[in-house]
Amino acid sequence: MEKLNLVKGEKLNLKKGDRVNLTKHYPLSKLIVGLGWAVNSNSGADFDLDASAFLLGENEKVTNNSDFVYFNNRTHPSGAVKHMGDNLTGSTGDSDDEQIEINLAKVPANIRKILFIVTIYDANRRKQNFGQVSNSFIRIFDEENSCELLRYNLAENFYTETGVICGELYRSGSEWEFNAIGKGVNVNLCALRREYGQGF
Repeated sequence: MEKLNLVKGEKLNLKKGDRVNLTKHYPLSKLIVGLGWAVNSNSGADFDLDASAFLLGENEKVTNNSDFVYFNNRTHPSGAVKHMGDNLTGSTGDSDDEQIEINLAKVPANIRKILFIVTIYDANRRKQNFGQVSNSFIRIFDEENSCELLRYNLAENFYTETGVICGELYRSGSEWEFNAIGKGVNVNLCALRREYGQGF
């Protein structure tokens, strides 16, 4: 695990547990978080993976339901986080399958962390899990010039899990940093919303 600084003109390839200061040496304001995967299933059912962003406060919880940005709530009220659209059928390519736009200047002061999670829709009924998914990644690029800044390829095999916490953006003083997490979870999006919610 390393603590790295992003420098303009460089691209970083991360390992699990690596942390990167995104803004100390880079005038980064608007960025795109791209998430991608390839489906290796011949089950016949659509393989619908969903990317979500959870905006968390100091207590690692959301303030209200609008802090969950996903396919049914695509824009945070602040305008800081926007889901760019839902891919309903999975992918076999190496491009982004879903993207989330982040405007760091608009993130409310009470939000300390933005967590990026991918879950499989209706996984239990369809008997699907991340063991049937490969080449998963999360990457960040500068929206203004489309320059890729960092990429984390999730090399782990999540044989039974139905969700993966890919990474997080978090405040470090006045700067923003990224943590490559890569943690598999065997719950759906509804359960994750209960975990990070406050009883609503």
